[in-house]
Amino acid sequence: MAILEVKNIEKVFGKTEVLKDISFSLEKGEVLAIIGSSGSGKTTLLRCLNFLETATSGSIIVNGKTVFDKSIKLTDKIMRQNRLHFGMVFQNFNLFPQYTAFENVTLAPKLALKNGIETNKKSVEEIEKFGEELLETVGLSDKRDFYPCQLSGGQQQRVAIARALAMQPDILCFDEPTSALDPELTGEVLKVIKGLKGNDRTMIVVTHEMNFARSVADKVIFMADGVVEEMGPPEQVFGNPQSEKTKAFLANSLENI
Repeated sequence: MAILEVKNIEKVFGKTEVLKDISFSLEKGEVLAIIGSSGSGKTTLLRCLNFLETATSGSIIVNGKTVFDKSIKLTDKIMRQNRLHFGMVFQNFNLFPQYTAFENVTLAPKLALKNGIETNKKSVEEIEKFGEELLETVGLSDKRDFYPCQLSGGQQQRVAIARALAMQPDILCFDEPTSALDPELTGEVLKVIKGLKGNDRTMIVVTHEMNFARSVADKVIFMADGVVEEMGPPEQVFGNPQSEKTKAFLANSLENI
């Protein structure tokens, strides 16, 4: 059974159709890379999956349970519960500047515990132990008590990855995780993401890093003008694209690497 099924998702802002009939599925442990030009709908799709935006129509199914369709009334409580399925890593880190790296990582699970939200961690001690482990996973144990302003952009993004993992989501989502970084810092973040692959960890990565998408993804979606223009394994999408739009995009993107 697929861990994620997205069926016929559409999103309209005013009179503008941003997403048009988007459908795909992911098995547990798969990595999906979503590529495409700016304005193609990639980030909007991620935001609809994370319930940061509400899709206009379609359905989202996680672990066999429908978490979104037009028959479900999305109260604030239901949306908060639905977001627990997805961990989100943003372009610009979005760390809380007043908290240390360790506090940023452990804040959400501690708040969930306090508010009686069901998670895998049942005590503050368990949360803090897991937070230490996550900082070690992203190579930042020595920066535990540093504030965001004391960290490089690459280090801040690695804290953001640890923070997203802290709630143990079913699916980890990345929205252009290296776009705000200098080229020399991009590699350290991509290395962490590559290291997360496996262990049944399911990931969706919106990225402009073509070599990364080709080497890490199990499945690639190329989006153009709000539709899935092409979808398949990386060797097909990159090595033998069928769509003229995909061919043109890749020719331009790979020239600039």
